Amino acid sequence: MSTETSAEFRMPSLGADMTEGTVVEWLVGPGDRVRRGDVVAVVDTEKAAIDVECFEDGVVDRLLVQQGQKVAVGTPLALIGSARTEHPEPATAPATLAPEPAGPRIGSPLARKRAEQAGIDLATIPGSGPGGLITRADVENAVPPATARPPSVRARISPYARRLATERGIDPATLTASSPNGTVHARDLPPPASAAPPAPAPTFPPPPEIPLTLPPEPPGVAQRRATAALMARSKREIPHYYLSQDIDMGRALDWLRGHNRAIPVTARVLPAAVLLRAVALAARAVPELNGHWVDDGFRPGDGVHLGVAVSVRGGGLVVPVVRDADTLGLDELMAAVRGAAERARGARLRSSEAGGATLTVTNLGELGVDTVHGVIHPPQVALVGFGAVRRRPWADDTENTDTDHGSVTVRPVVTATLSADHRATDGATGARLLHHIARCLHRPEEL
Repeated sequence: MSTETSAEFRMPSLGADMTEGTVVEWLVGPGDRVRRGDVVAVVDTEKAAIDVECFEDGVVDRLLVQQGQKVAVGTPLALIGSARTEHPEPATAPATLAPEPAGPRIGSPLARKRAEQAGIDLATIPGSGPGGLITRADVENAVPPATARPPSVRARISPYARRLATERGIDPATLTASSPNGTVHARDLPPPASAAPPAPAPTFPPPPEIPLTLPPEPPGVAQRRATAALMARSKREIPHYYLSQDIDMGRALDWLRGHNRAIPVTARVLPAAVLLRAVALAARAVPELNGHWVDDGFRPGDGVHLGVAVSVRGGGLVVPVVRDADTLGLDELMAAVRGAAERARGARLRSSEAGGATLTVTNLGELGVDTVHGVIHPPQVALVGFGAVRRRPWADDTENTDTDHGSVTVRPVVTATLSADHRATDGATGARLLHHIARCLHRPEEL
């Protein structure tokens, strides 16, 4: 026999402003084995559809929330058996006990469905689940190689389009995207079946039909609404102060060109990654600006978790999180940011990337902006912004022995700005952060 304790897998908080979420899709079922980091469900928030990861190893006991159900943050979603102790069974069962019923005991609805698809008799499959239950993995192992199905690939679909498809009973896998990036939007769904017109009154002619149906909400409106609420809260609650500093990027860009010549083209590092690396190191050096303002007090972060602002097609803003950014080398940081940005634009963020940022960075230089005065994302206490790197006149502070004056040259310069919460710090602390950022960019070999 076996004894097992089950842990509750709960609806995670995927952002400071998230209070509830909708379970759009379960990717596991009862009896399925899961490992820490496996994606087990897709949760729809007001901002994006998030791939939710499991935080422990075990076997799925029971799903507590159905697909399409909206629940509050912290609500138990499933039970996962994480501790299992095996005890030897007696060699011979007592004669008074009824025999076990013949045939397999199925633990996962997904196992039955997959067995039907592959034409496999479940009685021929040994079960590896609790008490010999047959799991989906057991069925997959029994599928002959010639009929094994390819890895499951979910169609890329916007959260709003996924919600409409669920309401209309449409399988998202049957939809075709019209956008160049392959993402299915609401406009790609077939129109809903129209309701039959009401019967005319017996003594009066029917009134003229007046269309009362409102057009579907355009994609991105719900996300824009959530962002607006968060920014309104920020300006209402946080006393912002702002600082800026111009930084010579000459040495950093020269060093970056040499670095990129030594690595493959597909792995080359963009200047934005150099700026992020400088911010991560500066946040570690000035921890007073790396954390959250909670319950009328500052709580330092448990690491430097950088939120990277990403604008999505169709409007809106998503801020994926790069965790422990100060521990990543420049190449690792570039790969992490590139992957997170791609998933953010495809509305397929992972739950580990969807919340918990201790400091946010926004870079609008590629759009030609010179200076960014950002709005802090509560409960964070600071936001760093970067504009475009432009060639500008730059006064060299080194004295010239002939003229006893410094020289003026043309250098690539970027303007770094800081928006900070005056409840947590003052201008002197903010100036230290900008000073550390400039120091890192002036010594790129230390990045």
